[in-house]
Amino acid sequence: MGSVVRFPGGNASRYGFERVQSTYTVRDISRRFGISEHYVRRWCRDGLIPLASCPDSDELRFDVTGLRHFRRVRQLRGQGLTLKQIDSELRGQLNLFPPETARVVPLPVRLSPFAEALSLHENGDPRARECYERAILEGESVADAYCNLAILDYESGNRTGAFNSLTNALRQDPRHFESHFNLANLYFEAGDLRLARLHYEIATQIESGYSPLYFNLGLVCAIDGDLASAVDALLKAKEKATDDDKRRAEELLASLESILAGVRQLT
Repeated sequence: MGSVVRFPGGNASRYGFERVQSTYTVRDISRRFGISEHYVRRWCRDGLIPLASCPDSDELRFDVTGLRHFRRVRQLRGQGLTLKQIDSELRGQLNLFPPETARVVPLPVRLSPFAEALSLHENGDPRARECYERAILEGESVADAYCNLAILDYESGNRTGAFNSLTNALRQDPRHFESHFNLANLYFEAGDLRLARLHYEIATQIESGYSPLYFNLGLVCAIDGDLASAVDALLKAKEKATDDDKRRAEELLASLESILAGVRQLT
């Protein structure tokens, strides 16, 4: 193992919590799932992925229903299917329904507990906690609700509560990406690099296209002195990143590669 690398600001991860949101833009989905915006827009246009009803926005947006469809895409990619193959599968599923029903996104008369919790959470309303807890009791989006409860716990300074909520989320869904990512961030902040790395690496097996995940994994490896693994993770972060994220990865890569060059000269 090489020399331990220190970064300004301690061991805190560069990218913080990922919570389940009420709506997502095309760019949000592209960044989170590593799917090109071309495919995301095409699937919307062809009615393969339902859109959220956002009358006040001209931008394409997805709600939790759309998020579940993209999670299904993630699962198919994990099974080794290419985006082209997934596109064919989605079109095959669409053919099971009349075209007019495939494109309609019904607007519920009353928000479900989880949907209400998301809306309250995004508006900073403390009643969000109660709604998440009600969603859990009613069996609605349980892993997502626990994940977002963890964020409320973290923001209120209750680190133990955050750990417990994320653990409960993973009991409900062992492959819940956001919970693995958030749990890794908590362990990273607590200085437990072994468990932080473990959960980041599990997360890479669930979602291989999320650049911030590889950036944080690269930081953990670098701080732990595993510079070769750090460079490998940051190269992946750079490959999958947007412009802003790419610059950060390039800066850190340049630093690590300089350190590695110095180590090679000594061996």
